[in-house]
Amino acid sequence: MSRYTGSVWKKSRRLGISLTGTGKELDKRPYAPGQHGANTRRKISEYGLQLQEKQKLRYTYGLNERQFRTLFNKAGKMKGVHGENFMILLDSRLDNIVYRMGMARTRKQSRQLVNHGHILVDGKRVDIPSFSVKPGQTVGLLEKSKNLDIVKEAIEVNNFVPEYVTFDAEKMEGSFTRYPERSELPAEINEALIVEYYSR
Repeated sequence: MSRYTGSVWKKSRRLGISLTGTGKELDKRPYAPGQHGANTRRKISEYGLQLQEKQKLRYTYGLNERQFRTLFNKAGKMKGVHGENFMILLDSRLDNIVYRMGMARTRKQSRQLVNHGHILVDGKRVDIPSFSVKPGQTVGLLEKSKNLDIVKEAIEVNNFVPEYVTFDAEKMEGSFTRYPERSELPAEINEALIVEYYSR
């Protein structure tokens, strides 16, 4: 199953969560799309809730089903809580770290920056969005990429950098200092339901 490339706003409204992180999708119409979206009374089954939670997380990070499942299985082999480990692995992907540092306004934009070879990890060019960043590694931009308008705009409007990353706006470089704690990751996701979904 390939990565979803359709309307993100429709998906956001369907799932009741801002997939871009801006919140704009739910400002005007915070209900599901379609003719009956505003007055739906459909009761969701337990399986439906589990599937919905899985889709929320998958669409938020922009992964296809195979990538998502592979990372989930990898998290299951680590020590600690399966669901929390899974979310930590998702958040330590290179495209997400670029987004968290504020070099891109959305995860889609950060994935594009990585794909097009604008990002350096420890001084070496990396163009794989799923690259797993380790604590202590530095992430920055190629010298010629520092003049990109989309990067400058993203840095200007960004007003929050999580504690587990640092970012120097002048150097356009930051570091991944440690793995995030569960309290620093999306609170609207119930990862226990995702574990239940894959444990069926």
